[in-house]
Amino acid sequence: MIVAPFGRFTEGRVPDPGIARLFTRENRWQARLDVEAALALAEADAGLIPAESARAIALTARIEKLDVKRVLAATAEASHPLVPLIEEFARAVGSKHGGWVHWGATTQNITQTADVLVLRDAHRAILRQLGRVLRSAGRLAESSAALPMAGRTHSQHAVPVTFGFKVAVWIDQLAAHADRLERLDERLFCVLMGGAAGTFASFGGSGRAIEAGVARRLGLHPMRVPSRSVNDGIVELVLVLAQLAGTIGKIGKDVYTLMQPEFAEAFEPVPEGTVGSSTMPHKRNPQLALDMQTMSAELRALAGPALESMLHDQEANGAMTALLEDVSASAAVLAGDMLARLEVVMDGLELDPGRMRANIRLSEGMIGSESLMLALGEKIGRQRAHDVVFAVAQATASGSRPFLELLHGDPVVSEAFDDDELRALLDPAGYLGLSVEIARELAACAGEAADRLEALPERIPVAIGSQRPGTPAG
Repeated sequence: MIVAPFGRFTEGRVPDPGIARLFTRENRWQARLDVEAALALAEADAGLIPAESARAIALTARIEKLDVKRVLAATAEASHPLVPLIEEFARAVGSKHGGWVHWGATTQNITQTADVLVLRDAHRAILRQLGRVLRSAGRLAESSAALPMAGRTHSQHAVPVTFGFKVAVWIDQLAAHADRLERLDERLFCVLMGGAAGTFASFGGSGRAIEAGVARRLGLHPMRVPSRSVNDGIVELVLVLAQLAGTIGKIGKDVYTLMQPEFAEAFEPVPEGTVGSSTMPHKRNPQLALDMQTMSAELRALAGPALESMLHDQEANGAMTALLEDVSASAAVLAGDMLARLEVVMDGLELDPGRMRANIRLSEGMIGSESLMLALGEKIGRQRAHDVVFAVAQATASGSRPFLELLHGDPVVSEAFDDDELRALLDPAGYLGLSVEIARELAACAGEAADRLEALPERIPVAIGSQRPGTPAG
């Protein structure tokens, strides 16, 4: 993959996930027209409006048939998010049938249902991106499954791991987020079609039938209680994306740290022509990792406002509705931007096995202290063995003599093990636990998840005779 330098706002340099395009004014308006068309057809089925009028409405529900400039001017004057669009739509339908446009619906019935359609497309795009990320991560985990490196806890050497094990941790979390996203379907992709307060009063006795008809045409689910104050499905999407952002931010921090000259164990790809600094030509800055951390913070910060949007007073509060509309769109776009960068990192991460070995040796064998302590514990008891090895390690840390030399000089250790046995116990490659097996297991899991996610269709078409831009006919 060839990618040019990655600035936060650099256009055309990161593979476009298409998610920002989904939230353009024209695409959102088209989604609203799709809902209006589905509503008219469902009302005609229920005998609430003339079938001829419903067909005219459905055939006119295309953004290119409207005067967008007229809608924008009227919106500025009316200060209403939907009425000017409805008025222009009715004008385009014509005087004979236009009076049946938006029959019995309230604004949020249209806007929230349309937002769900757009979020469904974004949801699909994010899952497909996750599939590609998992594909690359699986290859990386497999290729580095047996590559030893220092495991680090609290920023200090812990026990040896493999780089593939580190990637397995990333895969486990990313796959879990994909599963969470897939499980949102019935709670998130719902049609809100209950009228002004959710009671279906404006639809007479046909409310549930109309709701079902709209849902069927749009490929959505009905709501048990179609209240405008029920928004937990969309909130849940934002919260899951915030969790995804947490994982991507953690991966970004890992790469950021490993790129430091003091570590120099792994590097994000640097495309030809990239400039790290305007004054320091030597710099190889972790631009993608920094982007991911920045965007992660921004997306995670949206979890609070998303939860706040649940605090509708009584049957509806427009402020909460508008808040969630903005938050959900921002969360989806940020998730796509982060995944685009993560895909490049996973696909082109450069590893330095020699530096990993050198860093393991920095502690002069002390990274094997647990291995030694457990082996010694079998002979003299765990706690006493811990005390003995701890004392030697602290003496080494004070700079007196190397760890192995001090171990040879300790009467308890030297009585228990000869030199060959000590070296074997302190060998990082001999104390990897199940790192290799776990890395390969998660590599396989990543491949299976990628197969499933990459096979998802990009969009789910609506069945009303009009289509959103870029939506395949179905």
